[in-house]
Amino acid sequence: MIMENIYSEKAGKFFKEGYNCAQSVFCTFSDELGLDFETALKLSSSFGGGMGRLREVCGAVSAMFMIAGLKYGYITPNNDEIKGEHYTRIQELAKEFIKNHNTIICRELLGLDTKFDSPIPSKRTEQYYKDRPCEDIIRDAARIISEYISSKKCS
Repeated sequence: MIMENIYSEKAGKFFKEGYNCAQSVFCTFSDELGLDFETALKLSSSFGGGMGRLREVCGAVSAMFMIAGLKYGYITPNNDEIKGEHYTRIQELAKEFIKNHNTIICRELLGLDTKFDSPIPSKRTEQYYKDRPCEDIIRDAARIISEYISSKKCS
């Protein structure tokens, strides 16, 4: 059973409203990141469906990485130590996600063998929500990044 918190609940709610996986997670943190909701929606819109339904890295995972970048990312281009610290952070987040889902790849999470899925989004029907693991995945990604942020506030 995946733990829930206010962030996972909010992300799940956004997904049920029709936002894509990346938007659902990223926009959950828009206020904390200092972004207005519309900008956050636009910034994360391309990452749904494993990056534009290419079925590559899960959009919820991409959103975790974007959040980490805005909160802790580096701006110095030639400091390998700082870059390494940030990439370590990203790998830690990925490993935590993989512990629960075995992969960060969208098509593997969905049990698909197709890359470059149709660019036309699937209709959000009751059956869609029943068949897809996406809402649980989104909720978990929001929980993982929120717990990561919370742990950094304490250290």
